[in-house]
Amino acid sequence: MSIRPVAHIGSTQSTMEGAGVKLERVFGFQDPEMLDPFLLLDDFRNERPEDYQAGFPWHPHRGIETITYVLAGTVEHGDSLGNTGNLGAGDVQWMTAGRGIMHQEMPKGDANGRMHGFQLWANLPSSMKMTEPRYQDVTAPNIPVEIDDDGTVARVICGNFWGKSGPVDGIAAEPQYIDISVPPGTRKRFKVDTYKQTFAYIFEGSGSFEAASDPFGVLTEKEFGGEELQFRDQTGDRTLVIFGTGDEIVVQAGDHGIRFLLVSGAPIKEPVAWHGPIVMNTQEELRQAIKELRSGSFIR
Repeated sequence: MSIRPVAHIGSTQSTMEGAGVKLERVFGFQDPEMLDPFLLLDDFRNERPEDYQAGFPWHPHRGIETITYVLAGTVEHGDSLGNTGNLGAGDVQWMTAGRGIMHQEMPKGDANGRMHGFQLWANLPSSMKMTEPRYQDVTAPNIPVEIDDDGTVARVICGNFWGKSGPVDGIAAEPQYIDISVPPGTRKRFKVDTYKQTFAYIFEGSGSFEAASDPFGVLTEKEFGGEELQFRDQTGDRTLVIFGTGDEIVVQAGDHGIRFLLVSGAPIKEPVAWHGPIVMNTQEELRQAIKELRSGSFIR
């Protein structure tokens, strides 16, 4: 067994998307090789309806897959193929945009006005970019939940984990997408595929991930007695951790436990031409997609 070292730790950036939805961008629009096959991850978490209720009106996608995971509130969606639906707390939608689709997503808060969820974008290989669009909508009761003897909880959305298989299948990057909660003070090992790109996104609590033999947290600057010092702090809420190569990760949960998404996928290793929600392999393909969008021939 070899522990995956921590290659990068980063914090989210506040931004606005759609018709004015305030959210935290975990990563996105960076060098696409950095997290190949994953392109973008947004954390939309608000308690004020005015910060999210304008939603994400009609917009296009081509050449990617979008994965929406709702923790609180609901998301109503519709598309140009006539599909409509409603995602509630704990539900997942995995949309393969393929050759192109127009859709909208309109969030609504729970009884207390809270809205929380994630959207992850995964690239498609060139051989699948022009396939027929499809949806996989999965309700919370159909997502396997495993509870270990120490109280660690894993929701298996996609891939194989602890002997369970997630309900989402047939995905190009052969991803693993797990929602993991580790109790306070617990040290836990998780096996991961050696050859897949792997990251964790912490969204509750705090903890430290081991790099070889030593815990590795966020490099923080603080002032003590007029002197600036750098030290490793625990990795906490809204933190991205990207791992190097190895076949397991080790986390030490903090005093309030830690909850994070553990996501991995097989790199596609193809050229990327990217403009907003359209991701192709060449600039020519990208220009063609934009031309079709403007001419009204985008949907086939």
